[in-house]
Amino acid sequence: MNFERIKEKLNILADAAKYDVSCSSSGSKRTNKNKGLGDSSGMGICHSYTPDGRCVSLLKILLTNHCIYDCAYCVTRKSNDIKRAAFKVQEVVDLTINFYRRNYIEGLFLSSGIFKSPDHTMERLIQVAKKLRLEEKFNGYIHLKSIPGASDELMYEAGLYADRLSINIEIPTKAGLKLLAPDKNRKDFLQPMKKVRNEIDKYKSEKKLIKSTPIYAPAGQSTQMIVGATNETDAEVMYTATYLYKKYNMKRVYYSGYIPISYDSRLPAIGTEVPMIRENRLYQTDWLLRFYGFSIEELLNKEFPNLDSDIDPKLSWALRNLHLFPLDINKADKDMLARVPGLGMKSVYKILHGRKYRKLSWEHLQKMGVALNRAKYFITCDSRYFETKDYTPLQIKQRILSEGSSKYKTTLSNQLNLFS
Repeated sequence: MNFERIKEKLNILADAAKYDVSCSSSGSKRTNKNKGLGDSSGMGICHSYTPDGRCVSLLKILLTNHCIYDCAYCVTRKSNDIKRAAFKVQEVVDLTINFYRRNYIEGLFLSSGIFKSPDHTMERLIQVAKKLRLEEKFNGYIHLKSIPGASDELMYEAGLYADRLSINIEIPTKAGLKLLAPDKNRKDFLQPMKKVRNEIDKYKSEKKLIKSTPIYAPAGQSTQMIVGATNETDAEVMYTATYLYKKYNMKRVYYSGYIPISYDSRLPAIGTEVPMIRENRLYQTDWLLRFYGFSIEELLNKEFPNLDSDIDPKLSWALRNLHLFPLDINKADKDMLARVPGLGMKSVYKILHGRKYRKLSWEHLQKMGVALNRAKYFITCDSRYFETKDYTPLQIKQRILSEGSSKYKTTLSNQLNLFS
């Protein structure tokens, strides 16, 4: 192996991969067998993150940055004048094993530009995973990016060797995709998702009857949307995400603030601020929809098509629905407690447990870790003191903002340098 040439390829193709944030591996459990190499535990392998939340514990690279498409938002588009490179299948296998042995990484996140055809590209990605599993006996985490337009047969084979499969929907709306990537068809993104969903369902059903059924994509599938490249509203983004969760049983939908990389009149100008706060608000909304019992219509609708940038979506909803508050912390049910700003689900369960033994006061709530700087405006407890009796929604918002400061910083960090 020519080390200098491999190092050059790695610098090019690792840098090109940094724009893809959907590299979480939680949910996979692949047991090491027959004295193989590595192990992917149920706790998840991605435990190291950059300050902006991007995972760096996987070897995260492109197979190649050559591409037959000319998507305006993509740094690897065919019209972009950049240095091109491509790994051989065996080179990626060797890099993964060598970095794993040196404890640089714990798994592989492999994507690629599309060269020749979607099926040709997908075949090469599968070859890497297949060699790692069968020849190197590698049982660590493998995440393969599915290629839009890849055949059902290839998608099935990919799921036999990868822990997670993902295909980026890229732009949230059909109109936005048509504007920025006219060569691509929305159906080419959805068909592989459908195949993976069907195979996962099939595996779960067959596993109940036949224990030896081959494992298939144990960490499920995920997708990613670019936010801010087109003029879609937050409602359009989240309605698309909700559809993908329900229709294709997505493990995660990721939101990536668009980083201006092109002098193109269809896109935000270079130098435009990356919408990191908006990205964060979308993740918070996603969390509320999946774990807190909110419906999309409650948080985003025709009257409120965009999220507030200065306050989180739960607080925004509560301020618009003050008629539902205050809640008596000692009587309210779990679903309503989960809707109180400042109460996470851990705090909700602590309250439900604690009030079995006595009425809870402000002091008890504080010891439980409740964020009282927010919650106190929406609840009552075993105390005569109640904060919101004379406050309007605007006054509550201003008081909460003045009492706290955001830890969220709009700074960007580069992907981990393996040769620093």
